[in-house]
This record gives sequence, C-alpha cells and structure tokens, in this order.
Amino acid sequence: MSFFSSRRSTVHGLNGGVATSQPIASQVGIDILKAGGNAVDAAVAMASTLGVVEPMSTGIGGDIFALIWDPNTEKVDSFNGSGTSSRNSDPKELLDKGYSSIPTEGKDAAYSVSVPGSVDGWQKILDKYGSISLSDALAPGIKLAEEGFPVSKMISWQWKESEEKLLYRESGKELLKNGKAPNEGDVIKLTTLAESMNEISSKGPSAIYDGNLGNKIASYINQEGGWLDRDDLKNYTSYWTDPIKTNYRGYDVFECPPNGDGLAALISLNIIENIDFTKIKHGSSEFYHYLIESMKLGFADALWHVTDPKKNDIPIEKLLSKEYSKERFNLINSKKVMNQVSHNTFDTNGDTVYLTAIDGNGMGCSLINSTFQSFGSGLVVPETGIALQNRAALFSLDSDHPNYLEPNMRPFHTIIPCMVTKENKLFLSFGVMGGFQQPQGHLQVISNIIDYNLSPQDALDSLRFSLDVDDMRTISLEEDLDNKTISELESRGHNLSIVSGNERIMFGGAQVAQYNHESGVISLGTEPRKDGSALSY
Repeated sequence: MSFFSSRRSTVHGLNGGVATSQPIASQVGIDILKAGGNAVDAAVAMASTLGVVEPMSTGIGGDIFALIWDPNTEKVDSFNGSGTSSRNSDPKELLDKGYSSIPTEGKDAAYSVSVPGSVDGWQKILDKYGSISLSDALAPGIKLAEEGFPVSKMISWQWKESEEKLLYRESGKELLKNGKAPNEGDVIKLTTLAESMNEISSKGPSAIYDGNLGNKIASYINQEGGWLDRDDLKNYTSYWTDPIKTNYRGYDVFECPPNGDGLAALISLNIIENIDFTKIKHGSSEFYHYLIESMKLGFADALWHVTDPKKNDIPIEKLLSKEYSKERFNLINSKKVMNQVSHNTFDTNGDTVYLTAIDGNGMGCSLINSTFQSFGSGLVVPETGIALQNRAALFSLDSDHPNYLEPNMRPFHTIIPCMVTKENKLFLSFGVMGGFQQPQGHLQVISNIIDYNLSPQDALDSLRFSLDVDDMRTISLEEDLDNKTISELESRGHNLSIVSGNERIMFGGAQVAQYNHESGVISLGTEPRKDGSALSY
C-alpha cells in the first residue's frame, strides 16, 4: 500500500486513451484521437507539446525512441531517434583539458551536445504510421508557446531547480519569465521557441538539419567551443530497427535495442523469473531484495555492453538467454547483498518525458522524448528557444570501454519505451522516465502487474526503490515504506537513503496503458509523483 493509493483511480475507455506527465499535453492527445487521429498522431502531438509545457525535460533539441504496435501486422516496430556524436569528436582534447568524463553543463558543456534527433524522428514516425502532418502535430504546442500556458506544480519546481543553469548564459533567459523560473499557476509565453516551431512547421525537419535553425545551432556550438557543426546536422538520420525481447512468465516484453538501455530491464526480468513471487509478499523486504539484486546484475552487464551496435558487436542473444539468467540468479544471496558488481560510472540524473497512447483500433505508441538532464546542456541557442541536449556526456573517455567516444557514434542511452504482448496481442504500452531509474521502473512496474495482478494505477502508486549505479550499493526508498521492511533490508546489508517530498520524482515518471483485446477496453494509469494525467473516451 502507498501514500498515493487514494489519489487516483485507473482510467478506462473504449475509443482511445493517453497518458502523459502534464494535463495540457494529455488533453492535446485525446483531442487528436477524438478528431479521428490515431495513436501515433496523438503521441507526436503530445511529445511536441511537452517540449513547450515541460521544456526542461524534452523538446526540439533532444532525442526520441518509440515502440509502435501495428494491429494490422500484429508486430512491434522499434524506432531509434538518438543523435550521433560530432564527426569532429576528439576525446584527447577533453583529456588534455583535465577531464575524466565529458562535462554536462557549465563552461565546456558544448562538448556534451550530440545531434538532436527529435524532429527527424517525429517526421519519420508520422510518415510510416501517422495520418496527420508534422505541421498539424506541432500546432497545439505552437499555440501554447505563443499565447502562454499556466505552469503546473512539479514542473514549476523542476524549472526553479534549473534556474541557475539557464542564467549561466544570456540566451537561457528565453526560457525564463523576467529572468526567473515561473511559479505554479504563472502564465508563461515562450516566444522564440514558438518562432522555431513555426519554422519547422512550414519547412519541415530541414529547418533543423539543413536550414536556418541548423545554422544557428552549429554557429552557437562553435562559439561555445564544441564540435558539432552543420555537416553533422546535415548528415543525420534516425532509423527503424527490430526490437529486442524476452518472454516473462508467458508475456513478451519488448524494448528498443542498444544503444538503448532496455537490455538492463530484460536481463533483470529474466533473473527474477527464477523466483516464485506467489510465496513472497508484495512490498516486503524479500520482494525488494530480489529486485534490487537482479537490477545490480542487469546494470553490470548493460553498462558495459550497451553502445552503438554499428560500432561494436553486442551479445544480446547470450545476455537474454534463460541459461545465462539462471547463472546470474545463482549469484544472489537471499540473506545479504552483493558488494562486488563490476560496472561503469555515468552521471545518473536525467529529465525525460514518457507518454503512451492507444487508439480505438488497437494501435499503440510507446514514446519517450528527452534532453537528458534538465534543459540538457543548459545551452539555449540564441533567438530560437531551443535547449540542446547533453546526451553525449554518456560516452566514455576510457579507450578500453565499448562506449568510448568516437566520431559519428550514438552514445549509451537511458531513454527506453516498453511494450508487452500476451499471445501476440497488445497488453501494455508503458514507460518510466528518469535517467537510470528507467529500467528499474520497468522491472518494478512489470512485476507489479504480472506477478501481483495490480491495476495500472495501483502499479504506479506502489512504492519504488532506486539503485544508485555510481556505487551499486546505495538504495533510495520512499518515506512511506514501513520501518520493519527498512530494518530488514538494512540487516541484509543494503545502504539505504530515505527520500521525501518533491525529491520523490527521482523514482521516475511513469505512464501505463493496458489493452484488453477481447473487450477493447483501454485502462490507464499516470505517475503520482509528477503532474501526470491519464484521459480516455
């Protein structure tokens, strides 16, 4: 049971449903569905709208991944809209400056900027599955940016947390109100961002990749000492790929393949499949212990192997084999923690939006859009309102690491949409935003729904843990967890940190859409730790 349990109920509908981290964006999505649009139309419109109403988390300057369920072919399609490093990337330049990792903000943040893939991704997804134009999808966000919108509670708090970051450069004021982050209920206009979105609306993705906006991006990065240039933007392309999957207790769980981190979630799911949860109470210390330890093992593998698959061979078949998961499960001691788990270290904070949509025809779109950290690198391209992501900070500067920074390479990526099917029919379209919390959220939400038969909203209201991948030992827990469970986890050797208040956003921002293909009912849950909204009709 959770503090959140009395706040919301699962939302049900027959004709369509959406869930996002912001009510205005959800309303945009449901309006698209009501007007005859499909799940992909709604998803792209909501994503671009969130770039306005939740600009610290996503936008034109970020990346996109998506999984799409096509009811006609009864298959899951995977899309990779992650950006590449610059062709001019030179790790030696950073090492010579004394850096052991790529700076994420401040003076040399321009090194962390990779090509933004969002706009190219939005267009390609609409081209293949949509029924509206990119211009139509951008229209609601443009109107909000031009006319203003009231800021919701958690987004105001996140904005204020990044105020200093935006003020580091003069152009950051384009995403502030009179030089300050807006308060809850304040109406804010983002006029330069609206102008950029209008330009994309009229000229298409070429405005970013081979036009005026791209020129401004390249010029600004050059001014800031970074590598990204016009040719990097011009040569960029996002692409379709096959998803990776595992079968968990009869359910097929799909993730985007590397360079995405969904591999960590699938490895961990395979490990806990060796556990009989009918004998373990939900939310007990034993429940948490097994999930935490399996997550350590999932990360240990993923943090080493996940990189650009075009640069390195990744042994996915071996890592997802049931034989391998049994070997890994046997490493878990039911009475005490594993203290030695090899891993690589990255900066673990992340700001992302996840959204989901299912339409009345049964098409599902699980989509995640991100600038990585809050307002990405903090670089706002002057006179555009475009905050550039800092996703390239996830490259390694260790030449022995598979994810070593090279030119024209896609980095390790934390953003991972998810889909689940049952007997080749769509069952779940969901995700859990929030940096390295994402595969941990997938593990916990799937176990809540499949192992304990919780409804979408109850699955999200349940208390979560968060493993700190920097030390593979510190576990953050929510303040509502009972003292007995905390004490029992400590007795097993877990190093615990109790999190309260708005900081609980670190446990992820999830949205879940569940589909009953027999009745056609769409059931939705939304994240109680954010300003989430689930709507159906």
